[in-house]
Amino acid sequence: MRRISSLTRVAVGVASLALAATACGSTSSDAGNGDGDDKNLGLAIAYDIGGKGDQSFNDAAFAGLQKAKDEFGYKTADIEPTEGETDADKEQRLASLAKQGYNPVIGVGFAYGPAMEAVAKDYPDTTFGIVDSVVEGDNVASLVFAEEQASYLAGVAAAKATKTNTVGFVGGVDIPLIHKFEAGYKQGVEDTSGGKVKVLSQYLTQTAEEGGFSSPDKGKAAAEGQIEKKADVVYQAAGLSGQGVIEAAAKAKVFAIGVDSDQYKQEALAAYKEYILTSALKDVGGAVYALAKSVEDGKPLAGTQTFDLKVNGVGLSESNPQYAKIAGLKDAVEKAKEGITGGRIKVRTE
Repeated sequence: MRRISSLTRVAVGVASLALAATACGSTSSDAGNGDGDDKNLGLAIAYDIGGKGDQSFNDAAFAGLQKAKDEFGYKTADIEPTEGETDADKEQRLASLAKQGYNPVIGVGFAYGPAMEAVAKDYPDTTFGIVDSVVEGDNVASLVFAEEQASYLAGVAAAKATKTNTVGFVGGVDIPLIHKFEAGYKQGVEDTSGGKVKVLSQYLTQTAEEGGFSSPDKGKAAAEGQIEKKADVVYQAAGLSGQGVIEAAAKAKVFAIGVDSDQYKQEALAAYKEYILTSALKDVGGAVYALAKSVEDGKPLAGTQTFDLKVNGVGLSESNPQYAKIAGLKDAVEKAKEGITGGRIKVRTE
């Protein structure tokens, strides 16, 4: 059974926090000696591929951590991934954080699924969280999102913005999670244009290990190929690789659509912001904060926590002034939102 905690309703909006420039680095922690003696430590997150500084998925998680740290005044840790790491490496990372006394411990990304399943049962007094995957366990909160709904809205925007009747989609890795982004986007484009707008789709790699979420050069090349085929709006769901998509779009003076965070507002992408039409928002930061708050309140979340349009867990940004200037775009997006939340529009996930 799907459960939606009321905490999701009060935690939304963290992903829209202004994300400070966060350079990729090693472990960041202010936890003291970490010898296991201090059992009152706060939130810890372990990053997905691409790490902190991706201006997207991982940075949104960090924004949630920072909000929890500021509000609750406790210690935190955020841990970078290592290149070519195994599930055993992830298990060791999660177990180490739990042993030190961090609570909750969150794995950012579906790749933590096997490790989370193995470790959570060994630390029953620690609340674990995983983003973008469902892991069974009495002390595990699975933080999942209706990415297809935000992507549908992105498709509506693309269909309204295109002048060539050709738009693009660049997915980081060819996996079911990213298929949800593509499916929603294509449906939004099709419903809005009546099938008159063509969608070009490309996945950068078959596996995450090949760099689909961490290679801006791959994203740039894919976007350039679609732009050569007349795509004048390109939506990317590719993590760090998406920065290359945005760069290519800006260079060609066509629109890009960002993902996860409001990429128009991000300092690292400021040179390209004029061409970031909108972003499909996914409140990873809000989910991270919601779990931290539940632990702080002594009522830790568990089970599947779904963040969708109804709780503002996903959405579409409007920061770029160009968004409001395109005829019919804003009204079409609002109508689509009402259709989805009211049940009139059923958004595909594949």
